[in-house]
Amino acid sequence: MPKYLIDVNLPYHCSLWNSDEFIHQRDLNDEWLDSEIWNFATERSLTIVTRDSDFSIRISTSTPPPRVIYFQLGNIKAGNLFKLLHKNWQVIADLSNTYKLITVLPEEILGIH
Repeated sequence: MPKYLIDVNLPYHCSLWNSDEFIHQRDLNDEWLDSEIWNFATERSLTIVTRDSDFSIRISTSTPPPRVIYFQLGNIKAGNLFKLLHKNWQVIADLSNTYKLITVLPEEILGIH
């Protein structure tokens, strides 16, 4: 059963996401609006994994919100993103069990209730 919804703005091919815990938006509908992604995640208790700042803003105004993991990394190269993911995913996943918003920055990972 999926636990994470990977937003279309993140790479489709990532070895980390080759498990039943992940579903990529591209496999559902890569033209969904943010509200459709939000509703899909909320209805299924999925955590949205994204580079889109709109989700990190929206989380403070919606009740109940889905959880969001927001990669705020600028124009990072795919190879560097994959390295960061593989190195830090377990910490990120553990924090997302406690916090509704995880912000992943180049040098730190923040959790917000």
